[in-house]
Amino acid sequence: MAQPLDLTTIRAVYTIGANYRDPANRNAAGPERPLVFCKAASSVVGNGATISWDRSLTAKVDGECELGVLIGAAGTIAGYTIVNDVTSRDPWLDGDQWLLGKSMPGFCPVGPEVVPAADLDPSDLHLTFMINGVTVQDGRTSLMRFSIEQVLDYLGRHIALREGDLIATGTPGRIGPLADRHLQPGDTMTCRIEGIGELTNNVA
Repeated sequence: MAQPLDLTTIRAVYTIGANYRDPANRNAAGPERPLVFCKAASSVVGNGATISWDRSLTAKVDGECELGVLIGAAGTIAGYTIVNDVTSRDPWLDGDQWLLGKSMPGFCPVGPEVVPAADLDPSDLHLTFMINGVTVQDGRTSLMRFSIEQVLDYLGRHIALREGDLIATGTPGRIGPLADRHLQPGDTMTCRIEGIGELTNNVA
């Protein structure tokens, strides 16, 4: 049964890049190993939070719906939640300063609930991302190049995963009329994942 997510328990935040296949070309080449980025824990906010940032630093910012994996004791999976991986697309941040471009205050909405691992099969969940009710992403977790188990194994060979760590497992490609449009003041972002719920945040 889903439970409210206590944001204060989140520690390190890892994100996996380029982890979804194109459903129209499932055999297209992808990375040979998981691409790992990080977000500062100070970027975490909850459902309903309004996000704003210094647009003199970055004007091109996107949101992305991702299945979040919460780590429990001894590196086990405690449960699943929703992550909006808000990211700068300006080249001076997205090109070589990924941590900064993913870690501004509010750039990691999470929640609002967590579903215990025993209560959810994450292998083929439907996930969508909408801006002002218009669909921008629509995919299924079965399109992941690297499964959750493969991602955890890869991370665990390089770092010590700790209770409270959060892994955002990647995101589908963008579609529709707003695919190339960056976030604007007044926008409402909605992430929805089957079996978990809905995460909504406004942009100031």
